[in-house]
Amino acid sequence: MQHCFILGTRPEIIKLSPLIRIAQSRGLDFCIIHTNQHYTASMDEVFFRELELPAPNVNLHIGSGDHSTQTGKMLIAIGDELARLKPDVVYVEGDTNTVLAGALAAAKQPGILVAHVEAGLRSYDRSMPEELNRIVTDHISDLLFAPTAVQEKILLEEHISRDKVFVTGNSIVDAVQQHLAIAKDADDTLRRYHLHAHQYALLTLHRPANVDDPAILTTMLENLQRVAQDVPMLFPVHPRTRKAIDALDMPPMKGITMIEPIGYLDMLQLMQQARLILTDSGGIQEEACILKVPCITLRENTERPETVDVGASVLVGSDAKKLDDAVANFSTITPAWDNPFGDGHSAERMIDIATSHVA
Repeated sequence: MQHCFILGTRPEIIKLSPLIRIAQSRGLDFCIIHTNQHYTASMDEVFFRELELPAPNVNLHIGSGDHSTQTGKMLIAIGDELARLKPDVVYVEGDTNTVLAGALAAAKQPGILVAHVEAGLRSYDRSMPEELNRIVTDHISDLLFAPTAVQEKILLEEHISRDKVFVTGNSIVDAVQQHLAIAKDADDTLRRYHLHAHQYALLTLHRPANVDDPAILTTMLENLQRVAQDVPMLFPVHPRTRKAIDALDMPPMKGITMIEPIGYLDMLQLMQQARLILTDSGGIQEEACILKVPCITLRENTERPETVDVGASVLVGSDAKKLDDAVANFSTITPAWDNPFGDGHSAERMIDIATSHVA
């Protein structure tokens, strides 16, 4: 039996890494197809080496492009590789164009089971390309690994057969635990950026809804600068965000230190040691919740409602009052919520379930 992991972006690599490690430790036959949807050097050999993962068997070098072109190129290239490799089960994770293309290419080949890791997430905002990718992938998959009962309910309400849906927990819990264990000393990371533990906020911002509209981005940055007067912010800047900020021709931001994107293990250490995280990333919402660091989510909606339900995250969008209220509230509480995403053994369950269905 051959397991095939199809990935192409940093979040996919992170969340599939625990499954790949299980396959390695059990001596299973497996392969990795990397679309290179994220194509910088840090997303290629360096990233796999940093996380102590085997190099991909296949690198498709797809790169960037508009959604239709990128997905179409991936569909053709992945289809060719699957026809050659003939795996028994294909794993895709999340909601990227790689996920959609990988699931569709596998579903169109006879004898391949499609396993969707992190199935059932919904923001109910179809203006997000990720939402369309999630929905289509769920409805063509054979095995749907739902992180919690929330996603299980969503999938069943969409009339997906109950025998395809499994509540496994989220492999991000496994990943955070494993990657903290291999990360360098947090003190080194803090010294590099002249920070002290629990005395700074960590900011990320990259979603098109926030950075592509100059008016929204300006308002958001003005709001964040006000917060940064009380708690200094470190801001690893996504390339698309850097370009959008440069186009605003704003004066230097007060209290916010902009730096280049950083490696995942450094980012994990910075998240763990932060007093507060402000982000529009769904994955960072999850990681902040697991690490028990308060998270202010700079979005109007989220496909991770569990983080809000347990009190780990607050949705504020670009609303100044909501932002101020969230900062004030989090300054008065001690994080004590329960992690809703599982016990760190999700990857084992997923591999076991897939293996039993092929056997």
